[in-house]
Amino acid sequence: MKQYRFYIMVILLFVQLLVTSCTKHEPLSWYSSGTNGIIASGNEQATRAGIKILKDGGNAADASVATLLVLSIKTVGAFCIGGEVPFMYYDAETGAVTVLNGQGGAPLDEEAIKWYYENGIPSGDIKSAAVPAVVDLCVTALQKFGTMSFEQVVAPSLEILDAGGPKWYRDTGSGDTIRTDRNWYGDLATTLRKLVEAEKTITGTREEKIQAVSDRFYRGDIADDLEDWYIKLGGFLRRRDLAMHKTRIEKPVMANYRGFTIYKCGPWTQGPYLLQTMRLLQRSNLASMGRTSADYIHVVTEAMKLALADRDEYYGDPEYTDVPLDALLSDEYSELRYSLIDYNKASAEIRPGDPYGMRPIRKDGGRAMKALGGTTICVVADKWGNIVAATPSGLSSTAGFGGSTGVVHGSRLVIFNTWKGHPNCIEPGKRPRTTLSPTLVLKDGQPVLAISVAGGDVQDQAAIQLISNFVDFNMNLKDNYTAKRFSTYHFIGSFGQDPPKINSLYVHEITPDDVIDELTSRGHIVSTIKGNVGGVAMLFIEKGGELMQAVGGYSQCVESKK
Repeated sequence: MKQYRFYIMVILLFVQLLVTSCTKHEPLSWYSSGTNGIIASGNEQATRAGIKILKDGGNAADASVATLLVLSIKTVGAFCIGGEVPFMYYDAETGAVTVLNGQGGAPLDEEAIKWYYENGIPSGDIKSAAVPAVVDLCVTALQKFGTMSFEQVVAPSLEILDAGGPKWYRDTGSGDTIRTDRNWYGDLATTLRKLVEAEKTITGTREEKIQAVSDRFYRGDIADDLEDWYIKLGGFLRRRDLAMHKTRIEKPVMANYRGFTIYKCGPWTQGPYLLQTMRLLQRSNLASMGRTSADYIHVVTEAMKLALADRDEYYGDPEYTDVPLDALLSDEYSELRYSLIDYNKASAEIRPGDPYGMRPIRKDGGRAMKALGGTTICVVADKWGNIVAATPSGLSSTAGFGGSTGVVHGSRLVIFNTWKGHPNCIEPGKRPRTTLSPTLVLKDGQPVLAISVAGGDVQDQAAIQLISNFVDFNMNLKDNYTAKRFSTYHFIGSFGQDPPKINSLYVHEITPDDVIDELTSRGHIVSTIKGNVGGVAMLFIEKGGELMQAVGGYSQCVESKK
């Protein structure tokens, strides 16, 4: 089953966590504490790359780009340089939170879109690839927030590539081993050196030099090579699609929860449904229930089901569809939706609301019709208090390596649907409503939590519980990370629009029998799982940076405290 395959992927990704040190010459830990900068990511070498940048004087943006570039090599089955990265940045000097929309779009060709409506969106080959977004995301992060050159931040990646690697990778979504006759490590090293060459040979400001990196990838000889490969494999992307791509710089969406301000990316991700859920949950006294009780699990699950129904009904690329976010997050609408939660009975329906008419349930039942994992993690803080939360991915590509570029693509177009008129239906140039969803949490204008979760549709289910554990139960970072989480699939699946698993509820196998029995009596269809929900990386920042803690993945600090 899909959910079990996902849990296995997450367990494999984090199986090497239980190590003890935070020094350069020993294995990294799942927990670190320090004062001069800290990183947690899904790969040890990626974390080390970011830490080196911090030690060399770079800031959180510089270090996050270095970390992402190494992740695209070392976790290539879950994230790739041809994939995507929603990216959130907290600027300590201005106090502003900015979102970089690192998601590529669908092909611009109308005939390609017509083909998808006639044949469906495939789940792994090159026809499911969105425009590769990572390179321009990295360029934009460096230009807007960074201090270093592309040459400096790519150096750790080149060192890894020059050491050599396999002529294959294992895709974590399909489980397939993708092989090639070419040395993709060598090909990618050549591509990255072309980008460095572009930066070094142009005259101009630092920002103009870094822009040359993106121009060569999306509008130069690398784009030519990729287009030849697209045509050879029968894909629809073309040089025009690459040339038109640009990372969008956006304001975050935010909501208050018991005195904390939670920031998410916009409705081109699933992120705002976390905010909708928290708006419902703040109307309940969760602390009095106890976080392992049937009452707590029930009300959180029912709130998530309502918010997820709105996600499936209304979210999509805001440049192509009107997403009524202000109404969805309003007090009036939240109160109407909260009234639907029965504390004694699980709802067996998909119930999108009507934020336009301010009704708790949409009269027509909604436009979301029934139809037929990759991802890794990255959170960074520097000694100046700048914070990055990013969720890099590039799932389930079986297309292999792009010509002689060494660039692997993702398959994010599979999240689109072919339901005409739906906010997330595929259209030329449109960006799919991704599951990737980093989180920043502030208190009195100061960051306290940065969260990145791998896990497809359950990413924000995990994040909701992490935030509740912190706010409602005052849980410390270590206990929060190891606390057992639960999930539901009572929604339309993002990857191919699988039908909802009505009233499904997955709890950890250590959940007491009496809790399971009570949940079952309320109508939940309870299954037990061995692993935890979501692959989590999380930063905790105390008193404006006097103490920084990280959990999850492979974490390291510039200067550690035992």
